[in-house]
Amino acid sequence: MVDAILKVGVLGASGYTGADAVRLAMTHPNMELAALTANTHAGKPMSAVYPHLGYSGLPDLTTVEDTDWSQVDVVFCGLPHGTTQDITRDVLKAHPHVKFIDMSADFRLRDPAVYEEWYGRPHTAMDMQGEAVYGLTEHNREAVSAARLVACPGCYPTAVLLGLLPVARAGLISMSDIVIDAKSGVSGAGRSLKENTLFCEAGEGLSPYGVTKHRHMPEIEQELTAASGTETIVSFTPHLAPMSRGELVTMYVKLEGGNKAADLKAAFKKAYDDEPFVHVLDGAVAPSTQMIRGSNHCLINVFDDRASGRAIIISTLDNLVKGSAGQAIQNMNVMFGLDETTGLQQLALFP
Repeated sequence: MVDAILKVGVLGASGYTGADAVRLAMTHPNMELAALTANTHAGKPMSAVYPHLGYSGLPDLTTVEDTDWSQVDVVFCGLPHGTTQDITRDVLKAHPHVKFIDMSADFRLRDPAVYEEWYGRPHTAMDMQGEAVYGLTEHNREAVSAARLVACPGCYPTAVLLGLLPVARAGLISMSDIVIDAKSGVSGAGRSLKENTLFCEAGEGLSPYGVTKHRHMPEIEQELTAASGTETIVSFTPHLAPMSRGELVTMYVKLEGGNKAADLKAAFKKAYDDEPFVHVLDGAVAPSTQMIRGSNHCLINVFDDRASGRAIIISTLDNLVKGSAGQAIQNMNVMFGLDETTGLQQLALFP
């Protein structure tokens, strides 16, 4: 499929993740944007919602119901959780040739009881859940390549799992003592109007939210439990940082068997040395959001804690790119046999 032109539909193109998928698709040599949906903005040109995406021959926004999915090869879904399940079933059952890449939370959790507990409603498409593949590309590439439905991880789980899975799988850390301090730009809260994301509320300050009840926790625990073979509960607290995009997670772990940070770093290098988008920093360089803004890269480093027998792992990525739309396109490249880096080679923007 290297020379194929894929006709692409984006559900929820007026949201931040949907819009970033559009932005990245516009410079991808194998992607042609054929359908953009945004029910509240249906009938408008994309430039009316996002002026920076105008004047590029994009199709006008339509409703989901008015979209002809038979003319689409792959769908990217940027709708909020709870709104994706029925649409996914309808599209895939009516058009079996279509591949579906979901950037919402609706197909990430494999246990329907856990989904209902954390999202407050029953899962209505468990027949589809059974074929959903968890789309953390670096750790599930083979399954992604054969998938029809991919559930992209959340932005926090992407940063956390890239920074924990290699050492959890190798048994280098205790799975009963993981503390995660996470910070994200305001775009992580979506584009809908919320008081806590107003400029006067979010600017010039740092605010914790979702304390003890953030919905990304069961997703993180699901994947760490599967990797380590040990039931895992994490302490996880996210914070809203006064920046539009970017994410940084600092993870405090207890070491097993006399291991040091150097042993963890060796495990990261073994896991990621051949990866195009995940990089282990040299020496004592600490990852920062300025290093990855606008790119599909994730940077990781690990340090010995002053507290004996503990280490600190730091991971950073752009929540809208590697944490969402960029990872979705990376998965699409894998699903269609394209070079994995196609359309994703943008370097970070600085300053």
